[in-house]
Amino acid sequence: MKPEINAAVGFLSRFLRVKGHVNDRQVQTFSQSLQDILAEQYKHHWFPDRPCKGSGYRCIRINHKMDPLVGQAGQRIGLTIQQLYLLLPSELTLWVDPFEVSYRIGEDGSICVLYESSMVDSHISCKEELMVLGRTSPSKTYNMMTVSS
Repeated sequence: MKPEINAAVGFLSRFLRVKGHVNDRQVQTFSQSLQDILAEQYKHHWFPDRPCKGSGYRCIRINHKMDPLVGQAGQRIGLTIQQLYLLLPSELTLWVDPFEVSYRIGEDGSICVLYESSMVDSHISCKEELMVLGRTSPSKTYNMMTVSS
């Protein structure tokens, strides 16, 4: 769970750093806070043998409403929800699943893989699990893109 959380937190933290209104110490505090918050939130909702189980619970979503976990981490460094809206994408979905972290910016944007575990070969991914069950998620067809750091 730790590498997946680190990937998600690093992704969100880069937005704070790029906009330039948050100093390095604040970004570091935000990152550590969000890591702790997510680890606590996910500890009973992390199923490596069934990566899709709990996926909706682990989804980080920013749209017309700020994700409460991101908002909590932002408040710990003195940022208001309104300031977070200015620093983060206005339409973001971030899926934090065992062995994979993906995101989409915009409702119709491409889904990009942010992190994929090298152990994924020995485990079935969330996407593969849905395919086996005869379902696709999301219901629309989206282009997939892998992002490497």
